[in-house]
Amino acid sequence: MNGVLLDTCACIELFRSNRNILNKLNSISRDLCYVSEIVVAELYIGAERSVRKEYEFNRINSFLSKINILPISNSIRRFAKEKARLQKEGTPIEDFDLLIGVSAVENNLMLVTDNIRHMSRINDILIENWR
Repeated sequence: MNGVLLDTCACIELFRSNRNILNKLNSISRDLCYVSEIVVAELYIGAERSVRKEYEFNRINSFLSKINILPISNSIRRFAKEKARLQKEGTPIEDFDLLIGVSAVENNLMLVTDNIRHMSRINDILIENWR
């Protein structure tokens, strides 16, 4: 494992000052902490829906300035393979979630998420729930 990839739900809990997530995050090097470009998009969507848009965008941008943003381009082929497999098995995962999960696998990162039930269907994934 080369570090951790925070799912959107973990980032939201971090913004809510969840002590467990804060403590875990503080125990590892920032060089080993990542969010996917998909997580960035989901956080921005949440900010767009907020009545306090500027506040939320500022908070997100401050967070993003302190963490590595992982591009999804290297994970697209694995995404296609997993998407096809899961559809064939009749257990599909929403595209954004699947892209986040396969990005963790492709980059040998532990995925930090509350969404264990869905994400655990991705082959070779390492998952922890820090909540």
